[in-house]
This record gives sequence, structure tokens and C-alpha cells, in this order.
Amino acid sequence: MTLTPPTPAHWNQQRPSGMPSYRYRDVHDRVDIPLRERTWPTRRLSAAPLWVPVDLRDGNQALAEPMDPARKRRFFELMVRMGYTEIEVGYPSASRTDFDFVRLIAETDIAPEHVTIVVFTAARADLIDRTIASIAGIRNPVVIHVYAATAPAWRDVVLGKTRAELSALVLAAGERVLRGTERLPNVRCEFSPEVFNLTEPDYVLDLCDRMTELWDATPERPVILNLPATVEIASPNVYADQIEYMSQNLARREGVILSVHPHNDRGTGIACAELAVLAGAQRVEGCIFGNGERTGNVDIATLALNLHAQGIDPMIDFSDIDEVRRTVEYCTRMPVSERHPYVGDLVYTAFSGTHQDAIKKGLAWHHARAAEEGVDPATRAWSVPYLPIDPADVGRSYDAVIRVNSQSGKGGIAYLLLTDHGLDLPRRLQIDFSARVQRHTESSGAEINSSTLRTLFDEAYLGAGGGVRVLSWETRTGEDGSEVAGGMLSINGQNRVVERRGQGPIDALISALDEAGIRIEVHGLTQQSLERGSAGRAVTYLEYGSGDTVAWSAGIAGSVLAASVAAVAAAASAVSRAAGRP
Repeated sequence: MTLTPPTPAHWNQQRPSGMPSYRYRDVHDRVDIPLRERTWPTRRLSAAPLWVPVDLRDGNQALAEPMDPARKRRFFELMVRMGYTEIEVGYPSASRTDFDFVRLIAETDIAPEHVTIVVFTAARADLIDRTIASIAGIRNPVVIHVYAATAPAWRDVVLGKTRAELSALVLAAGERVLRGTERLPNVRCEFSPEVFNLTEPDYVLDLCDRMTELWDATPERPVILNLPATVEIASPNVYADQIEYMSQNLARREGVILSVHPHNDRGTGIACAELAVLAGAQRVEGCIFGNGERTGNVDIATLALNLHAQGIDPMIDFSDIDEVRRTVEYCTRMPVSERHPYVGDLVYTAFSGTHQDAIKKGLAWHHARAAEEGVDPATRAWSVPYLPIDPADVGRSYDAVIRVNSQSGKGGIAYLLLTDHGLDLPRRLQIDFSARVQRHTESSGAEINSSTLRTLFDEAYLGAGGGVRVLSWETRTGEDGSEVAGGMLSINGQNRVVERRGQGPIDALISALDEAGIRIEVHGLTQQSLERGSAGRAVTYLEYGSGDTVAWSAGIAGSVLAASVAAVAAAASAVSRAAGRP
């Protein structure tokens, strides 16, 4: 039989959406990038860029309720502890709160001497003067960050200036910064052509070159050129091409720290930043967890931990990521999504049965190999399915790695019983119990926690309240030297004294039950110690048959024998109930 290859008529039945997509132009129609030979696609990330969190300025101005001084200070101190060495602290000419916070840095020691302080200002004389006044007396390295919107729509609609007029405005601002800080050797300069990604490449290159010439950019005193994707409008490869074009063609490239500031309007801000670094960017501005106007700034926490997951030191400490999240949520009054990469409550959690099984096996394999190699599992190379990093790296335990709902399978359920309750279920019992759990979760429609899981196990297998109870049971050696097993049973409220010679304790009990009309055939008996030492508790898992039925029971007691006896009693109670007895 010959199969005809599928054609669009067979597999693609999509129809026009009716949305007015014709109203928008492809970015290539708006910005022609004269890059003829790109090298970024063949490069690999090998080191962390310089991270510059802008949460206290760009992130703060995007909050419905901006941070008060106490919240700003708490956030700043968190970033210092995490290891950020350059922090944008505010827009001092636009807000009294921001001005006062910069003055707090000048007048106290909250900023360690190695931390560079960045202040932000528009390219306007009075705002620049106010900004310079705010940094008076700061002993730390300081960067004055000047910006002006350069894209055609902003020039024409917002500013009403030609290219030449805007260049004159920007250069005048650069000259004012230079004159105002000529006696401040700790001050360097940064320029952002806002909406760089929608600005003509020839124009923005010329403007940046003129600014680095004005500020005399050298390797010893570099100028930062920050190239923002202020409104993300193209796929990440386009932004990478724009960055590489600038990196290849800047006049004083060795005296420039090339920086990027992607936003996330298309949801690809992180990809834009990663490709921009491949294309020559050395510095990334963004917010921890991605707060910012509209859909936010680039998420520099995710970017850093992406490097960590590739074996590259991010140079920032996320070993207590929940503390970072708590602080960010408190300071911004905004929650972090449960699905947020690396930090969300559910990002190391599996509900799916196949995922749970793979994780359970992967964790067991990882710890077994570490034991064989004589190394700490926390230092061994990580390779566990579905977990790109070890949750312990960021201060997470394994408690929430596997959670149970109607999609869960036997592996995940068994994992929780083992890790939380010490119960190492045999495989066939895992199958039996997972079916019970699934019926429960499908009926309730809700997730169940580990405690409920244990309750379901006890109700299903331990026979609590059943009609058969072993009141006492022991073995001893008779006068003739034979083994004697026996004790007292309660069967449906009637006590029976039992004694059997020549039988082991379990066989004797089963024989006594058979005599009482409760027939059990043992298919398998698995014993497990729950605690170390001869006095520790034990559990017995019993697979048994009764007629055509194969089922499971369990017993937990202070010894292996007592646990096995309890498992048989639980099985007998189940058989008795199935037969219609009380």
C-alpha cells in the first residue's frame, strides 16, 4: 500500500481569524538592519554579563503603589546581599522619594564601597542639575544615566524634533553632565537611545559615537551605551542583529560597555537578552522576576538561573530564592506567579504520573550513583528527568516535587508515601493504591496532600475497625521441642483461643482463620523496617487471594512479627466484610 504524503488540504484546516493584522508592519519594513555577516548564531554563552537591577527605578515607576522609603531600602539591601555590584536606585529629579533615597545612600553606609550607584535622568538641563545635586557626597562609584527617545514615531509625535534637532538636544545634555561632574572622578556616564530597536541604525550609531567622543570613552574610563528594546516588536534574532551591528561598528568599541534593556511585550524578553549577549552585549538591565511597565522588563533572575542551569556561575546568589521572592513581593505588593521560572511554587512540582515516575527514578539513580562514587549528592553532576536544576540549589526541599491529583500515577504516590511516611510500597501495591487514589481525586476534583494520602492508605489496607482482631499472638517451644504458635483472636466479637503445633506464627494464624471460615491464601509478604534498630517499628505488605480475588493488606507494629500478624488480620477483616459478615 502506498501512502500519499500529507498536503495542507489534509492537515491544515485553519481559517483567517478576522483580526485586523493588516494594520501592523513587519519590523524589517520599519528598521532596515545593514548587518551583512552575523556571528552570534555560532557563539555560546560562557560567562555572566554585568547585571544591573532597575527594580528601584524602572520597576518602581510601573507599580500601582510605588515603594515607600522603607520598602526601597529593604529591596536595596536584598540586592546587595545577593551580590549585585551595580544598582539603579532611582530617578531623583522626578520624585522626592527617589531624591531622598539617593541622599540616604550619600549620608549612610548602606551601600558597600564596591557597589556602583546608578541614577537616571531625562536629557533635560534642569533634570540633569537636580540629578547631580542628588549624588553630592556619595563615595561610591556613580553612573549618571541619560536617556532620550530616538525612534521616528517618538521624534515626530512626542518630541516634535528632526534627527538633527534631537541630536543637538542629546549632545547638549551630555555636555551638561560633563560640566556638572568634572570635579567628581567617581562619576561615569551612560546614554540610552530610548526605543533603540525602532530607531534607524545609521542615526543611532552616529548619535552614540558622538556621545562617546564627547565623554571621551576609554578602556580605563568606559562609557555605557544602553540599547533598549523599549517596546518589544520583533523576534529575538532581529534584536541580536541590531546589537551585533552596533558592536561591530561603534567607533570607540574598546571604551564602551555595551548594555541592553529588553522589555517583554512579545513574551520573549529573556530570549532577546540571551541572544544580545551572544551578539556582543556585556551588561543587562532588568528587574528581578521581571516587573516593569506593561508586560515588564526582562527577568534577570531567570536569566541568571538559566546560566546556572548551563554550568555557568551567574555571579548572583539565589540559594534562598524563597526569601528573595518574599522580599520582592513585599516591596512591590505584587505576587510572583506559581509557574514563574525557578521561583514559582509549582515549578519543581509534578502532578502527571509519567513525570512523577521519571523524577522518582531519577532521584533514586542520582543518590545511588553518588553513594557508589563516594560523593555528596549535592555536589554530583545533576541529571534528573524534568528537573533542569536541583531544587536544593535555590533552597527548595524535595517536599513539593511530587504532588497528587487525578493526573498522578503510582510512581508519584509511592514517592510521597516513602519520603513523607517511610512506606516503601511493592510495585503491585503501588498499582493497586494508585487506582484507589485516582478514584478519590476524580470524585473530589481536588489535589490531595500527603496527609490525606496516608489516611487513604490506612483506610484501604490496615483494616482499622475490622471484624477480625488479634488480641495476642506469640510463639514458643513446646515440651516436646516443637514450635507452638497461638494466642487469642476476636472474630466478629467472639474471642477464640488458638494453639497450633509445628507451624510458624503466620501459617498458624491463617490455619486458625480458615477453621473459622475465613480463607486466605498468601501470594506474597514484604517486610520493611520503618526505623533503625531492633526496637524500631516495622511494616508488612501482604498480597493475598480469597476465592477469585487478589488484594492487599498491611500491618504496622513494633516488630516484624507483630506487623505481619496485623497484616493478616487486616486481610481477614476485608475477606469477612466481602462475605457479608459484620
